[in-house]
Amino acid sequence: MSDVIATLKEQIESNPVLLYMKGSPNQPQCGFSARTVQALMGCGERFAYVDVLSNPDVRQHLPTYANWPTFPQLWVGGELVGGCDIVTEMHANGELELLIKAAVQAPAGE
Repeated sequence: MSDVIATLKEQIESNPVLLYMKGSPNQPQCGFSARTVQALMGCGERFAYVDVLSNPDVRQHLPTYANWPTFPQLWVGGELVGGCDIVTEMHANGELELLIKAAVQAPAGE
């Protein structure tokens, strides 16, 4: 399990914008992941993703690590932003784009 936690930490720390989702941005495997991807794509910045369906260890351990029970999970600048409802609400009020652009423009390691 510690290997999985180390992998999670490395993924989260090395990607300014990271989405743990079911499926891929081109083929989301659930409606919540699809809506979250749409909100992210609306921000106009690249983002990394991990398909939890093809990574059962991540799917099993991330909810405990993040203290967040469901997927998708959006991580920005090493911090958990939240799931579909939070992300779509932030996109609707303009907060998401500001957060994403700031994270993408920040130098690595900050």
